[in-house]
Amino acid sequence: MAASEELYTKCARVWIPDAEEVWKSAELTKDYKGGDVSLQLMLEDGKNIEHKLDPKTKNLPYLRNPDILVGENDLTALSYLHEPAVLHNLKVRFIDSKLIYTYCGIVLVAINPYETLPIYGTDIINAYSGQNMGDMDPHIFAVAEEAYKQMARDERNQSIIVSGESGAGKTVSAKYAMRYFATVSGSASEANVEEKVLASNPIMEAIGNAKTTRNDNSSRFGKYIEIGFDNRYRIIGANMRTYLLEKSRVVFQADEERNYHIFYQLCASAHLPEFKALKLSSANDFLYTRQGRSPVIDGVDDTKELCTTRNAFSLLGINESYQMGLFQVLAAILHLGNVEIKDRDADSSVIPPNNRHLMAFCELVGVTYQDMSQWLCHRKLKTATETYIKPLPRLQATNARDALSKHIYAKLFNWIVEHVNKALVTNVKQHSFIGVLDIYGFETFEINSFEQFCINYANEKLQQQFNMHVFKLEQEEYMKEQIPWTLIDFYDNQPCINLIEAKMGVLDLLDEECRMPKGSDDSWAQKLYNTHLKTCSLFEKPRMSNRAFIIQHFADKVEYQCEGFLEKNKDTVNEEQINVMKASKFDLLVELFQDEEKATSPTGQVQGTGGRTRLSIKPDKSRDTSSKEHKKTVGCQFRNSLQMLMDTLNATTPHYVRCIKPNDFKLAFSFDPKRAVQQLRACGVLETIRISAAGFPSRWTYQEFFSRYRVLMKQKDVLADKKLTCKNVLEKLVQDQDKYQFGKTKIFFRAGQVAYLEKLRADKLRAACIRIQKTIRCWLARKKYLRKRSAAITIQRFTRGYQARCLAKFLRRTQAATIIQKYQRMYVERKHYKQKQAAALAMQTILRAYMARQKYQALLREHKAVIIQKHIRGWLARCWYKRCLEAIVYLQCCIRRMRAKRELKKLKIEARSVEHFKKLNKGMENKIMQLQRKIDEQSKENRLVNERLVGLENSYTVESERMRGELSRLRGVEEDAKNKANQVSSLLEELERLKKELSATQQEKKTIEDWAQSYRDEMEKMVAELKDQNGLLKKEKDDLNRLIQEQSQQMTEKMTRAIAEETQQLETDLNEERSRYQNLLSEHLRLEEKYDDLKEEMALSSNVSKPGHRRTDSTHSSNESEYTYNSEYAELEDGTRGREDVTRGIDTSLTLKLQKRVTELEQDKQLLRNELENREEQLQRASAMARGAELEYESLKRQELESENKKLKHDLEEMRKSLLGNAATGAGAPGSPAYKVLLEQLNASCEELEVRKEEVLILRSQLVSQKEAMHHKETMTEPSVYKDDVSKLKDDEVKQAYVGLKDTNRLLEHQLQTQRRTYDNEVESLRSELQNVKEENNRQQQLLAQNLQLPPEARIEASLQHEITRLTNENLELMADDPTASREARVVILRRMVDLMEQLEKQDRTIRKLKKQLKVYSKRIGEMGAGQTEGQTSPGQMVDEPIHPVNIPRREKDFQGMLEYKKEDEMKLVKNLILELKPRGVAVNLIPGLPSYILFMCLRHADYVNDDQKVRTLLTSTINSIKKILKKRGDDFETVSFWLANTCRFLHCLKQYSGDEQFMKHNTSRQNEHCLSNFDLAEYRQVISDLAIQIYQQLIKCMENILQPMIVSGMLEHETIQGVSGVKPTGLRKRTSSIADEGTYTLDSILRQLSAFHSTMCQHGTDPELIKQVVKQQFYIIGAVTLNNLLLRKDMCSWSKGMQIRYNVSQLEEWLRDKGLMTCGAKETLEPLIQAAQLLQVKKKTDEDAEAICSMCHALTTAQIVKVLNLYTPVNEFEERVSVAFIRTIQTRLRDRCESPQLLMDTKMIYPVTFPFNPSCLALETIQIPSSLNLGFLTRV
Repeated sequence: MAASEELYTKCARVWIPDAEEVWKSAELTKDYKGGDVSLQLMLEDGKNIEHKLDPKTKNLPYLRNPDILVGENDLTALSYLHEPAVLHNLKVRFIDSKLIYTYCGIVLVAINPYETLPIYGTDIINAYSGQNMGDMDPHIFAVAEEAYKQMARDERNQSIIVSGESGAGKTVSAKYAMRYFATVSGSASEANVEEKVLASNPIMEAIGNAKTTRNDNSSRFGKYIEIGFDNRYRIIGANMRTYLLEKSRVVFQADEERNYHIFYQLCASAHLPEFKALKLSSANDFLYTRQGRSPVIDGVDDTKELCTTRNAFSLLGINESYQMGLFQVLAAILHLGNVEIKDRDADSSVIPPNNRHLMAFCELVGVTYQDMSQWLCHRKLKTATETYIKPLPRLQATNARDALSKHIYAKLFNWIVEHVNKALVTNVKQHSFIGVLDIYGFETFEINSFEQFCINYANEKLQQQFNMHVFKLEQEEYMKEQIPWTLIDFYDNQPCINLIEAKMGVLDLLDEECRMPKGSDDSWAQKLYNTHLKTCSLFEKPRMSNRAFIIQHFADKVEYQCEGFLEKNKDTVNEEQINVMKASKFDLLVELFQDEEKATSPTGQVQGTGGRTRLSIKPDKSRDTSSKEHKKTVGCQFRNSLQMLMDTLNATTPHYVRCIKPNDFKLAFSFDPKRAVQQLRACGVLETIRISAAGFPSRWTYQEFFSRYRVLMKQKDVLADKKLTCKNVLEKLVQDQDKYQFGKTKIFFRAGQVAYLEKLRADKLRAACIRIQKTIRCWLARKKYLRKRSAAITIQRFTRGYQARCLAKFLRRTQAATIIQKYQRMYVERKHYKQKQAAALAMQTILRAYMARQKYQALLREHKAVIIQKHIRGWLARCWYKRCLEAIVYLQCCIRRMRAKRELKKLKIEARSVEHFKKLNKGMENKIMQLQRKIDEQSKENRLVNERLVGLENSYTVESERMRGELSRLRGVEEDAKNKANQVSSLLEELERLKKELSATQQEKKTIEDWAQSYRDEMEKMVAELKDQNGLLKKEKDDLNRLIQEQSQQMTEKMTRAIAEETQQLETDLNEERSRYQNLLSEHLRLEEKYDDLKEEMALSSNVSKPGHRRTDSTHSSNESEYTYNSEYAELEDGTRGREDVTRGIDTSLTLKLQKRVTELEQDKQLLRNELENREEQLQRASAMARGAELEYESLKRQELESENKKLKHDLEEMRKSLLGNAATGAGAPGSPAYKVLLEQLNASCEELEVRKEEVLILRSQLVSQKEAMHHKETMTEPSVYKDDVSKLKDDEVKQAYVGLKDTNRLLEHQLQTQRRTYDNEVESLRSELQNVKEENNRQQQLLAQNLQLPPEARIEASLQHEITRLTNENLELMADDPTASREARVVILRRMVDLMEQLEKQDRTIRKLKKQLKVYSKRIGEMGAGQTEGQTSPGQMVDEPIHPVNIPRREKDFQGMLEYKKEDEMKLVKNLILELKPRGVAVNLIPGLPSYILFMCLRHADYVNDDQKVRTLLTSTINSIKKILKKRGDDFETVSFWLANTCRFLHCLKQYSGDEQFMKHNTSRQNEHCLSNFDLAEYRQVISDLAIQIYQQLIKCMENILQPMIVSGMLEHETIQGVSGVKPTGLRKRTSSIADEGTYTLDSILRQLSAFHSTMCQHGTDPELIKQVVKQQFYIIGAVTLNNLLLRKDMCSWSKGMQIRYNVSQLEEWLRDKGLMTCGAKETLEPLIQAAQLLQVKKKTDEDAEAICSMCHALTTAQIVKVLNLYTPVNEFEERVSVAFIRTIQTRLRDRCESPQLLMDTKMIYPVTFPFNPSCLALETIQIPSSLNLGFLTRV
């Protein structure tokens, strides 16, 4: 009670039950006292409530853990272990930190995130490989690694038990565990067993997984996969056992569910040609695939999934024919489901004839249609005396059809599993295995049947095994620590198991009822009630049902419905249907049913479907073929197989993974507390917590306890023995001795004690903080007070002095002001007076002038008025006169008109009167009388005429005809006259119209004249505006000139930056290419190792293998043919095949490809260098380019102005034309003032235009002259400036002219560049020819000198050999330059060689002839006694007498830096100098690189004697020997470093003495004399460079193996600064002790190791640049490994750990500074680690902090930054966690980053290495060979 009152105080936080959130947090607002019946609480939302305590138990609510413990990796690390603490910890990790894995003691709790996470890559696998389970964050890989290590360490089989609800992620977790084993262990053979193990997953998912309402890929069976390993712990095979296949899904699916995936995959692929014979169609066409009404899964392509399944079948060795057979059986099942059975009568049924689907079924499975239709509707009944056939009703026939379908599918499933196991089996003996169990979790639904009963029964057994294992581990831990062992009360579910499987249990009674002839579900239920209802407390009967029962399981109560139990337990099929299947012609189907026995029920009845689900147990392989085994019920078989599984699990070490489904809606990172608690209770996690809480759940080592609670100890309590110190302190702090126990290495605490100690620690720290704050504040306040007092005194002193000075100054100013005021006032008054006087005079003057002007204006107005009146009056009089005159005239006109009218009227009347007619007829009478007289006269004449008439009659007839024609003509004329009259009227109308048009024209003319006037005004305005615009353009020109200057400067800077960036990019590309090449070399080396290993294994397999043999790792292999270049060397290799392994040959193709690739890389490198030089030249020409750009831009601007002026000119020309056209008006005629003004403006504009044209021409000429210096215009200026300016131009003609000008300039520039290149090429060729001539001259001189030193008989041979060599070189050069010319030159050279050989033969014959003559002469001289001549000389010497002064013997004594050896001593040289050489002695006692100098001196002699075979064999033996010694001693850093230094030195010697000018710059004249003279070893230099790269990579691996165990301990775990890092509770970390304690490694260990590496390389004479590269790689490994572990360890992400890391990094930098390696780039490789440490220490609250983090952490990826923030864990209560909102802000700000999503750094990455040329100043002739090397057979030459 006292403890409760002490813990339940004000502000203490507790958990109270809640209906929605299960548990809700609250805070006490009042201390609890004994006897209180309620607690006063305040919820997190600020609401105050009263919590009633249970009056019976008086149990107080659960206490909440301190915030520092929330989010722990291990739930057992919590101080208060109870359900709300577990639930809250999982929720915080899952929602806030996005961590899906959490330890709960030995259990890994995995929450399904429903989202793909990047935490399963190969880099993560490598990070967890070899790590202790507690050292890294929880992960499925950590469990897999623990199982793998325990298997190897304890020599005991392991099991990983994965359980959980459907959709919780069991299958995925099991898949990742198997992937881990496949990646870490590899396979023991080349059969890729690990790939086959992984390939079994898609097959089993296709035939055993289906979509359910809870999961789109739910496993509808359980499986146990045993992954086998050999004695080296490499995968050799696997075996799979299956449980609980849900057969009923084949024939029935609930809504929103699917059948097994394989059916839908087949239907989706029915269009493929190979599936046409299956007669499939859409899944909606088949009964067995359409019942769930959800044939498609979102995001899943069934066609592609089938391809994956078929590929997996192929990988596992199931060929295409078998695959098609399987698909044929599956298609037959679908067709069988569509067979429609109809009622014949009430007791029988029939299948309609020619049923399409039944025919398809029979065709696919190879049975007869008649037999199948017969036995689908009938059954055979047997009695004691006879057998008869009974028809089946439609319902029973349908059930029999479905039973057959399920049975066929189960057989097919078992067949596939069996063949998968056959594919995974191996001939290698299995040493151990790791089993992965993927099985259902505890299930409870609204309706629970036989399937749930079996599943829950299996989970009861697994939970019992789990409880016993946890209890056993607890007991072992207590006994190991030697603390008193007390029995822990835990839930034992053995009574529940007995209720199910014991005699007279549920299964026993069920089997008994199945054997009864008339057994039923109801009778079985009554037996259960009678047997268990009163005897077993775990068995209950529902109140409202007599066909159900309730069993109290370990997780919950489950009510089972009895309906269907018997039928599902029988699980029988019609025997005759099976016989039909056995008689099939389809071989695969016969194979499926070959072991089939009678499977009828004890009563002989055919089962119905009964319920929704079925169970199938895979039969045990060891069972016999007796019928007794087949008669076992499903429950009996399941109990036996479950017992076998439990025996297997009990024989292994189990590891538990509990998968939790966070919500039922598959939402990403959404947590439903109700569902989570339900599953936690069901999977046993809370039981684990309860068992742990019952004992001593919190465990601390003495060191951890001392470090954490050192603040609670006084100085006098601290003793030398920390264990005794902890005991003494605990006895004082905790009075109850039962609350803790002292073990050997740990202190065990009861639940809640750590929280109590944390409270004491926090109180102590808080009190210390308050005291520190008090003291600091006092000191600050006193310091502030003294500072203020001193300041006040000083201020007073200065203030008083200031005031006195101010007073004196005031007095002086007052007196001065009085005087100033006097004069000022006088001046002001005088000024005012003068102003007034002047104003008065001015006013008078103005007023008088105004009055005079007014008077003058009045007089003027009167005079003007008189004049106006005069003119007005005269005008008025004239107007009156004109009006009067017009009126008189008008009046006269009117009168005269009236009189005229009257006269006209009178005349008309008279005309109509008689008198008028008479007057008219008077003249007519006279005329008549005259006519009468004429008639008389004519009568007289008539007679004469008659006489004439007869004569004239004929002529008259002719004349009459003529007259008639004339009449007709006159009539035509009349008609014409009429027409003319009509034309006159039309002409009159036309005249009237023309008059109207004339008036309109006149009006239009007037309008045009007005428009012309306005146009003239507008043009005048336009000209004025043009002048203004011209001024603006001039101003704009000045501005543009200034802008161009600024842009040119900016362009220069931009070009400088661009060139720098491009140079950096080129360097990056070169490094990447070099890295790819070196990775290729590494891969080549790996293949060599693999080849050697295979050869060794083949050799071992051919001999008697030694027991216990283990493969030794090899890092290098010998490869002679890697350095083979021609057929001569191949012949040499054949001749030396019997020697040691040094000259062993392997394939040459890869080496030649590598050499070709190296050549290409060197060419690319040269091109990049040339491009870099060009860029530098461009940078130097930047100023010229800027000026050219300026001129070009100005010229374009001029062209733009020119186009504008052209437009103006055109407009003015148009205006001129219009004015000329209107000249008739007179207003715009030439000579008018307006016209003259306009013409003057036009001429001025034209003159200005001409001036502008001249300026444009000048600028164009300047531009063309300066374009020659602008080689980069096409890449820089033209795309940017030209294009922009062209876009500004508006005139098409100007654009075309500009483009043409550009093309012309480009053409001229191209011609100039072509001429320049031609000239440069000619100069370069002349230079090369001159150089070749010089070199030829030098060679001829050297040859002459060498020939003079040779004997006479050898001179001719040497000269011929030299000539042949020279011709060969020329031939090679010609081949490289021109293949066609090379062929012609080759013919000429061959002819010359033939001639030379003929001359050589002639000279040989001459020499032999002379020798014979010499012998004859010598004999004669001997006979004559003349042999005593001085200096006996030969005839040859007599011929060469002029060069006799050459002292040959003396020059042989002069050492030339060469070593001669015999051919047979080559192996001895290699053996003594390489294979048996001890690097330590050479490095300490002799000069660095001595072996390389000796080898090169031997090589020089071989070159000197022109022995190409000797050169090749020496180089090949050297290379292969180095590779052999590195393979043998590749783990020894000293050996690898020694040969890396010597290989590089040998490479430098080959370059230094190659004769190339680029390598001879630093040579002395003596060293130049030692250059190789006969052979070009450039290709061998490349091979040796590749060898150096391989040695370098081996050196890095060797260093990494040495540094790897030190890095994490030294950089992260070790407290370099003591007392900074706090230790938190660790739960069951390091409980397995799988690896040795790494605490011995510190940062000093790392620094000492780095110093040892550095000193060793320096002693071996390694190049300084190479040492820098090695150190850079070392620091990269340190930084990468440290950062990766930081990202995977939540306990390391704290503020104090960030300080430790930064201190450690500073120590590494100090080491670099001491060694003078700060410039090698090693510090930059630590930048990600430095930024991660800074990220742990900076503030992480506001947006400003987020911005600072984003700018600071540029070397970290977004995933790494977010991971560190999620893992950040406070060590003390004074620190705060990072809020989720802040992390979201960081992610938003970093969203636009383009980077790799990879979380971890690549620790296997090796920077590309280069070997800069480092010539030696050591003279070869000064080198002495020590006798210790045993090289006495070498002769100095």
